[in-house]
Amino acid sequence: MQLVPDTDLCLCTSLFFLLVFILENTLQLHQLKAQQMKIKFTKKSIADLSCTNQHGRQFVRDTECRGLCVEVRSTGGKTYYLSYRDERGNQRTHKLANAADISPNQARELCERTRAKITMGTDIATEREQLRAAPTITKFFDDSYLPFIKSYKRSWNTDLSVFRNHVLPVIGKKYIDTVNSEHIAEIVLKASSKLSHASINRLVVLLRYMFNLAIRWKTAGVVHNPAAAQQLIKLNNHRERFLSAAETQLLLEAVNYSTNRRLKFIIPMLLLTGARKREVLDAKWQDVDRERCFWRIPVTKSGRERYVPLSTATLDLLDKVPRTNFSVYIFENPKTHKPYANVYVSWDAARTRAGLRDVRMHDLRHSFASFLVNAGCSLYEVQKILGHASVSMTQRYSHLSQDSLLRAVSHAGSVVNPLGLASSVRPELPPARFLAQ
Repeated sequence: MQLVPDTDLCLCTSLFFLLVFILENTLQLHQLKAQQMKIKFTKKSIADLSCTNQHGRQFVRDTECRGLCVEVRSTGGKTYYLSYRDERGNQRTHKLANAADISPNQARELCERTRAKITMGTDIATEREQLRAAPTITKFFDDSYLPFIKSYKRSWNTDLSVFRNHVLPVIGKKYIDTVNSEHIAEIVLKASSKLSHASINRLVVLLRYMFNLAIRWKTAGVVHNPAAAQQLIKLNNHRERFLSAAETQLLLEAVNYSTNRRLKFIIPMLLLTGARKREVLDAKWQDVDRERCFWRIPVTKSGRERYVPLSTATLDLLDKVPRTNFSVYIFENPKTHKPYANVYVSWDAARTRAGLRDVRMHDLRHSFASFLVNAGCSLYEVQKILGHASVSMTQRYSHLSQDSLLRAVSHAGSVVNPLGLASSVRPELPPARFLAQ
C-alpha cells in the first residue's frame, strides 16, 4: 500500500478547509442578501434602494404588508407591486403604482384593497385587460356604431351630425366605461339651449341605443346603460294643419310665380298623392305605370316599397312635366339632372306669397288625407294610400268627417225611439269651415 506523502496530505487538508470557508461565506452572503430583500418600507428606505446593472432589477418585500413589494430597476425607477397567487395557485404580480407617485403608507392601503378584491373573487388581471380594451366614445361611434347603422338606416347622417355637434364635445374623449348618468345629463343640458324638445328626445334615444348596442356587443367595460335613466321630455306640440279648398287654390296660384320652375309640379304632386316630400323629389319615370295607374315607391320611410294609385288629374300633371330622352328623375334639377337636395327657399317664398306662412310642406300630406276622409273614404283606404304601417297612425284623421258620423248616428235614431217621440228634425250639421279645422 502506497502512503500519501506528508506534503500532499497537508495540501489536501488546506484545500478542504478553504472549500469549507468559501461555502460558509457564500451561505452567509445569501442569508444576508435574503435579509436585505425584506425591509420595512419608509420613504428613506425606498429612496436608498438601488440595483446594479448586473442584475437589471430586483424585488424587495415589505415587512409590514403581506404581498407588497417594490421593483427596483438599474435605471433608478421603482414600482410597487402586489405579489399573490391566483385561483390555480400560480404566482402572479399586479402593478399598483409608481413609487414616486405615492407614499409607502398609500401603497399599503392600495395593496390591502386590491388583495381584498382578489379574496372576494375578482380577477384583477382580467379587470385590467378590460380597462385597456375599453374604447373611447369617439372610437366606438366611428368603428362600431356608425358602420352598423349605415347598413340599414337611411338617415344615418342625422345620427352623425347629432353626435358631432352635441355628444363629441362633451364625452368624445372619455372611455366608454367611464361615462355615467351625470355625463348624459350634461349633454342634454348643453343641448337644451340649442335644440327643440323633440330634437332633445332624439338625442337621448341615440345615446340609449348606442349604449344598448355596446352592451349587446359585450364592449369591454360596459355593464349598464348610463342613458337609461334620462327621461324623455313630454311633448305637447301635436299640430294638425289642413288646407281648405280656397287655401289650396291660393297655394297653387302662388307656386306658378316661383323662380323654381319645377315647384309648380312638385306641390300639386304632393297634394294629389299624399306622398312624402323626399318620395316625390326622388321619383323616377321608370316607376310610373300609366297603364295600371300606379306609382311605385321603391323605399319608403319604413324601408318597404309601396304603390300609390294615380288619379287622372295626377297623370295629366305628369304629362306637363318637362322631360328629355335622358331624364331619369321626374322632378329633376335642370342644372344637375339630379333630384333637388332641398326646395325650402322656393317653397317658403310661395307659401308667403299665398299668405300661408304657417303651412309646412308635410301639411300637404295631411291635407290630402283630409280630402279623402271628407269625401267618404274609409280610414282603411286612407291608411293604404298613405302607406301607414298601422291604422293608429291614420286615426288622427277620424274626426274630419263629422257629417258622415252624424248621418250614421241618425240611422240609429230612426230605429231606436225609446220615448216614442217621432222627430222630423235632423241634427244640424256643422258649418263647412269646421271640416277644415
